[in-house]
Amino acid sequence: MLHGHVEEAGSMSDGGAVSAVKAVIIPGNGGGNVEESCMWYGWTKRRLDKNTNIQCLLRNMPDPFTARESIWLPFMESELQCDAHTIIIGHSSGAAAAMRFAETHQVYAIILVSAYTTDLGYDDEKESGYFNRPWQWEKIKSNCGYIIQFGSTDDPFLPWSEQQEVADNLGAELHKYTDRGHFQNTEFHELVSAVKKLIPVK
Repeated sequence: MLHGHVEEAGSMSDGGAVSAVKAVIIPGNGGGNVEESCMWYGWTKRRLDKNTNIQCLLRNMPDPFTARESIWLPFMESELQCDAHTIIIGHSSGAAAAMRFAETHQVYAIILVSAYTTDLGYDDEKESGYFNRPWQWEKIKSNCGYIIQFGSTDDPFLPWSEQQEVADNLGAELHKYTDRGHFQNTEFHELVSAVKKLIPVK
């Protein structure tokens, strides 16, 4: 779903160079080596790397357990270089980070997996800083070329009402499931397909 205007990736920049789209995976909190974890992060990166039109970045995040906004967003900007040519794929805490990042930065697209809107009453979620103020939905929409969301009604951590709230406020292309839980599988074929559809045809 198209929201606002984002410079077409692959178009000529001021310097005359072609700017390619890249994907950046922002994992959920929890720590460990994200590329070698049992989650779909590393599998997705390897699948996307096989596509010659896109580069995929996946890094261990600083402050991996509390996932503080004050640490993650600067890391996304400076180290991962998320910009107007970036597809940000955020899972759980990473989805919250992707949304907050898009409030103040233009990005090519955000893909939200297991997104939510409140701290859910958990102390570590309160400490993260993402949920201490209202969401700026209109700014997110205006800064994103595309917004895609994956959610499941049987998520053991997130109520469906919060996932639906994200979809309603962002007008996201919602992929709704009833049997995927918190999307902690080792493979995620639908996500790879969604990313590939966003890659501009040269």
